[in-house]
Amino acid sequence: MRTQITEMFGLRVYTDRAVFIGNVDDVVLDVDQKKIDALAVGELNPEIGEVKGYAGMQIPFRIVKSIGDIVIVRHIPGIFRSPAKDE
Repeated sequence: MRTQITEMFGLRVYTDRAVFIGNVDDVVLDVDQKKIDALAVGELNPEIGEVKGYAGMQIPFRIVKSIGDIVIVRHIPGIFRSPAKDE
């Protein structure tokens, strides 16, 4: 998975269960290890869980599965709640 860091800014982030998380605002680098540590995601989807009072969240890069037109991350039920379904 190779891409330019600047190409990730603004990409929409989804889980592998098609839950929208937010948009990539920034990338957190580990300069000593020369690798990406996390994605800083803003404009969070209010339906994914308790995000009140937070402007964004950092998603560890180790759970990123794919980067293309969107970013796909591994779905973690304790963090990313699926939106309620209308019945």
